This record gives sequence, C-alpha cells and structure tokens, in this order.
Amino acid sequence: MERSKPITSLILTIRGRKVLIDADLADIYGVETRTLNQAVKRNAERFPDDFVFRLNASEKSEVITNCDHLAHLKFAKSLPLAFTEHGAIMAATVLNSPPAVTMSVYVVRAFIQMREHLAANAAILKRLAEIDKTLLEHNQALGVIWHKLQPLLQPQPEPPKPRIGFRTP
Repeated sequence: MERSKPITSLILTIRGRKVLIDADLADIYGVETRTLNQAVKRNAERFPDDFVFRLNASEKSEVITNCDHLAHLKFAKSLPLAFTEHGAIMAATVLNSPPAVTMSVYVVRAFIQMREHLAANAAILKRLAEIDKTLLEHNQALGVIWHKLQPLLQPQPEPPKPRIGFRTP
C-alpha cells in the first residue's frame, strides 16, 4: 500500500507523547474513523490511557490549526482520539483487517524512525554542548594571553638620548 504522505509526517507530539490522530490512523489502516473508534470503544479494556487518550478542545483546535490535512475535524461533533505507538498497534489487532495488520508494521517503523531521529538529535546537541564548553575555555585562555601581550604590543617610550660632547665631572 503506497501512501502519498510518509507516516512520520502524521506523527504529532501532544502532551509530551508521539501520537497519531484517529482520522490519520483510520486512513492508514484503510477504515473509516467511525469504524476505528467503534472498535476502540468495544475493546476499551485493551486501550489504557497510555495507549490512547481523547484530545481536549484546545488541543483539537491546535491540531486543526497546525495540520492542514486535519481541517475536516474542525466541524466534527466529538473530540478526536490520539493513539500512541502501542495504541496504534492494538488498534490494528482489534480491527483485524489485512490492510490494518500490514500497515501496522509501517506504523511501528515510523515510530522507531522518529525515536532514532530524536536520539541522533540528542547526541548532536550533547556534542555541540561539549564544543561550546571547549570554546569557552579557549576563549578564557586567549583572554589571559591577550592581556599579557597587551603591554608588549604598546609602543615603548624612547630612552633619553645621550648628550653629545665633552662633560666635566
């Protein structure tokens, strides 16, 4: 199943978690959003709060504002569900349709790819912090050297010229 948008572009950060909105997940799994939400409701014991949660009104508004492809949610009567990685996989198991099972692999890979990017970014930020610390140490050392060299760089006053001629004691 070929998608026009990569799955990683559909993963959002809400409440500090990486999630997929129910409309996007239903589209990935090839079912209607209503069908997905009904399956979740029928199997509520399989979806604890760390697997799926309902957005509040302000979160819904923010998602609609920031994600053009979710503009159709603006007039939806109910607040959308947000599925974490585990919730997305559990949704595939309760839907139990061949496209959902197939696409669940891609969803898992997308979440893994997001984690790898975050880990790579963390490593880069750590390295930049080390470089910044080293530069600050070098900057301080160069400041000390500059202050010690400063007097040597100033033009020295010329010594008094000896008088020419005969001198009597």
